[in-house]
Amino acid sequence: MMQRKRLGIDGPEVSAFCLGSMTWGSQSSEAEGHAQIDRALAAGIDFIDTAEMYPVNPVRAETVGRTEEIIGSWIARSGRRNDVVLATKITGEGSSAVRDGAPISPAAIRAAVESSLRRLNTDHIDLYQFHWPNRGSYGFRQNWKFDPSMQNREANLADMRACLATVFEMQAEGKIGHFGLSNESTWGMAQWVALAEDGVGPRAITIQNEYSLLSRLYDTDLSELGVNEGVTLLAYSPLAAGLLTGKYAPDAPPPPGSRRAVNANLGGRVTPRVWDAIAAYHSIAREAGLDPVQMALAWVLQRPFPALPIIGATTTPQLEHLLGATELVLSTDVLSAIDRAHQAHPMPF
Repeated sequence: MMQRKRLGIDGPEVSAFCLGSMTWGSQSSEAEGHAQIDRALAAGIDFIDTAEMYPVNPVRAETVGRTEEIIGSWIARSGRRNDVVLATKITGEGSSAVRDGAPISPAAIRAAVESSLRRLNTDHIDLYQFHWPNRGSYGFRQNWKFDPSMQNREANLADMRACLATVFEMQAEGKIGHFGLSNESTWGMAQWVALAEDGVGPRAITIQNEYSLLSRLYDTDLSELGVNEGVTLLAYSPLAAGLLTGKYAPDAPPPPGSRRAVNANLGGRVTPRVWDAIAAYHSIAREAGLDPVQMALAWVLQRPFPALPIIGATTTPQLEHLLGATELVLSTDVLSAIDRAHQAHPMPF
């Protein structure tokens, strides 16, 4: 039976796996997206994550919003809106494909929510997230050159306060259920929590950051915040953009239609050191008689802080493979071996 998890302290109870959708409308067709939702629901997954800027690979102005439209057409076809928990995101500063790269603002939030509601064919969004902070982020390999020295604390807090107040207004209007962040830092999450405690707006119940066997920036300060403040990690790219599947090799062309066929270095994840790390985790899985993909997903669920993985596939057979992880529990021996591999191969990208 599918595990269930509570989002945050008082958020909805959802399946312990979240269905990602970012390829629907580019690498995957509308029919494929519908088939994946149907299959996920049959397996007990009732949590779907999307974003206004999707699909990706690449993000293009002419396809922005297409993934939400695919989910919306599924809702219209199936009539099963109440059977799913929907999460989407407003795009932040820097993506020229959406609102000419404008930052998140009260006006942008209102416009984005209304557009997402229309595309999703619904009157409410269960979890509304800010895709990345206006002040910048160290996500997407920006940690190697992250420089917060030019930030202005008071300006940052004033901006956050105005945006959170707008989320509160739209929550009162019944258009937003809960609030979450993405690509956020420990300082940022702590400020959002403090603003909520001051009564400015709703408390953030989730943080959607990259997290996998190969990407573990979350493990220290953010994980402590998650435990003490009741914030659930929604781990995106839990298979490191496909690297942990083993389908890529350093000296071989990527499979046609794969993400690496579109993005050669997988957003900076392909480095000389990554291949030995992948081999180490595959060796652990092989010795334990486990599928490495399913091991990687099950590992996220067994972290010592609130977390669940977002799984994404370009085809239904790929999704079927991922579903094999839903009832897997890793042994203490496997977890210890993973710890040793992480110490031997830290921060491979």
